[in-house]
Amino acid sequence: MEPTDLLTRLADRRLLAIVRGSDPDAALDTVLTLVGSGIDLVEVSLTTADALGVIERAATVLGPHAALGAGTVLTTADARRAASAGAVFAVTPGVTDAVGEARALGLPVLAGAMTPTEVAAALVEGATAVKLFPAGLGGPAHLRALRDPFPEVAFVPVGGVDAAAARDYLAAGALAVGVGGPLIGRAASAPDREGLRERIAAFRALAGESR
Repeated sequence: MEPTDLLTRLADRRLLAIVRGSDPDAALDTVLTLVGSGIDLVEVSLTTADALGVIERAATVLGPHAALGAGTVLTTADARRAASAGAVFAVTPGVTDAVGEARALGLPVLAGAMTPTEVAAALVEGATAVKLFPAGLGGPAHLRALRDPFPEVAFVPVGGVDAAAARDYLAAGALAVGVGGPLIGRAASAPDREGLRERIAAFRALAGESR
């Protein structure tokens, strides 16, 4: 995936689903349910049990249809393992050596940043977009403040983003929002397909309203 492709998907979908859980089979089912229900921009956190196996199995099933990324990429080794497993983009919680390594491997990166200094550092390292994290600390007002000196940066708020907050962040100029718990619930740790589908429908409606 090229950086422009990721930006296009973020702008079109407005929603990045973040899967994190304790059961690899449930996590895989969650990824497949998300994609099958129309959310085809999915991050599997490396804190998920057997996360690399989940990414590899999902990539085999889905092929190029879905944009499947690895999250919580902290180290250069993480970046290499994520690429080998079939991730097509990487997400980091901060500006680490993993950003440059992922870019060297051809993966676009959403690099975590909270302050102007961190945003600037993420751009220097080649980040495709900035994961505003943890977004809940400053809320939409913090995003608006950052967009003044960085009007061309693609921001994706993550952390504490429920449906109401997602509306506010998108209205404040976020390119997209990253949503974990409020969307996934416990589906990546225990079967909850019906509840997951209900939450997917609600968040897809919200993303559609924001276009």
